[in-house]
Amino acid sequence: MEIPFVNLRAQYASIRDEVNVAIQEVLESSAFASGPFVEKFESDFAAFCDCKHAIGVGSGTEAIWLSLIALGIGRGDEVITVPNTFIATAEAISMSGARPVFVDIDEQTYNMNPDLLEKAITSRTKAIIPVHIFGQMADMDPILEIAKSHGLYVIEDACQAHGAQYKGRTAGSIGDVGCFSFYPGKNIGAYGDAGAIVTNDTELDKAVRILRDHGQSQKYRHAKIGWNARMDGIQGGVLSVKLKYIQDWNEKRRRNAKLYDEMLMNLDGLNPPMEASGRKHVYHIYAICIQNRDALINSLAEKNIFCGIHYPIPVHLQEAYSNLGLQRGCFPVAESCALEFVSLPMFPELSKEQIEYIVAELKHVLYNE
Repeated sequence: MEIPFVNLRAQYASIRDEVNVAIQEVLESSAFASGPFVEKFESDFAAFCDCKHAIGVGSGTEAIWLSLIALGIGRGDEVITVPNTFIATAEAISMSGARPVFVDIDEQTYNMNPDLLEKAITSRTKAIIPVHIFGQMADMDPILEIAKSHGLYVIEDACQAHGAQYKGRTAGSIGDVGCFSFYPGKNIGAYGDAGAIVTNDTELDKAVRILRDHGQSQKYRHAKIGWNARMDGIQGGVLSVKLKYIQDWNEKRRRNAKLYDEMLMNLDGLNPPMEASGRKHVYHIYAICIQNRDALINSLAEKNIFCGIHYPIPVHLQEAYSNLGLQRGCFPVAESCALEFVSLPMFPELSKEQIEYIVAELKHVLYNE
């Protein structure tokens, strides 16, 4: 039995006819850059996120970057985030001209530890970017309280958390702005790169729309220095199809996670992910923590079970950020997790039989069972 880490072909097969119709409609209308298909997706995605506005952009990275620019954050400013994230979170901060400042994570949820925020805030701090890592939202109430007390913006990096919830509130709807990626492997993925920004702030919505289209307030009238960050029409059409299925796909991910949980419970030396009280985890990634993970990954690959690692090097230890002068030991929880994370196969079409096979082989490797 061969089990991929993610199976995009299986998902495409389940919606092939609808996707093909949607793409053909875009081709026949020639609405390739922005246009009605993007606008429809924006409207539907805003409703899905319980927000007034959604703006389609070219990637999740652009979503974070444009949000920072629209909020007036730039050179000389600082933005607080976490080191256990894809580098795009920090890249967007850097490309805005600001400086990323990191705080460590909670050892159970792997999200930003709010208890460490106060010490990281300086007179230059302008925003906090909690990352809803792996599909579980950060502990937003204390983050929002601290941000409010210091007059800081909160930008949700929800690039892995489409449909996740915190105390009944949807990812992206809680902070000043929420940022999403539709990279193909995400819970709702485009057929290429795409992203979106959601907000309840009408003025921010207007500012981002201008910035994403070369700073145009109207055609050939450039009110700002902007960028080409539009979403393609084909991606808007594909995402509109997929959005109809995201709730069902998320529930299937949650079902698969529950099966994993039950089968991995109480195994020595292995920590499965935890869903915190009051949160709805959508399991973009099902990451376990285990020592000697390379041997496990290699042994499972020999059995045609393919896993991943998210992320093996924390951002503060990447060569690209060596100028920050941060050394190993600065963020011990994030650094420990980076050495132990193993992402097991996770996608809606994963079957119970496949999960049983994965766990059986995992136990055989670890315990010779």
